[in-house]
Amino acid sequence: MGNLARAASETLRELANRLRLYESLLGLQVDHKEEKGSDLFTDSKDGANDQSQCAHNDDCCCCPIKPTRKRRAAVLVCLFEGHGGELRVILTKRSMKLSSYPGDVALPGGKMEEHDKDDATTALREATEEIGLDPELVQVVANLEPFFSQHLFEVIPVIGLLTKIEDFTPSPNADEVDVVFDVPLEMFLK
Repeated sequence: MGNLARAASETLRELANRLRLYESLLGLQVDHKEEKGSDLFTDSKDGANDQSQCAHNDDCCCCPIKPTRKRRAAVLVCLFEGHGGELRVILTKRSMKLSSYPGDVALPGGKMEEHDKDDATTALREATEEIGLDPELVQVVANLEPFFSQHLFEVIPVIGLLTKIEDFTPSPNADEVDVVFDVPLEMFLK
């Protein structure tokens, strides 16, 4: 992934440091070695994927909702510095062809697949599929606290920094995305 130290502005370096501190203070770093031991894709009883309670385990008290299936997804919160020095985030308008949430504004992302080694891999793979973002252009700096979607997916926001926006030429997958655009991060902070 891109070398943040050489290419990033002072603003992006400071943001990366703060996000890493936030992640470690809240204990949000995931030990992906443990994740391999706990199968996110099958129920421990019979290999079916439809009877489990939580992506963590059946006795989990950390989840506000108990999903009916083990389902996990990741979204990429891809930040870059705009021409005026402001932080901006990349968003998509979902294709009107989709059966779920057609036309909605969304972060690039989607379901974790069995071959994805971690949440960052999922988010970057989905961003590549949806908007043509080369993962080598993105420096992943943190995962934020997970939340549950309307369809009971445990969704992990993955923060990635795009140090050279000029190297990214959006190439939306017409089956999934109608438009790729960006907005000031400040819109989400107010």
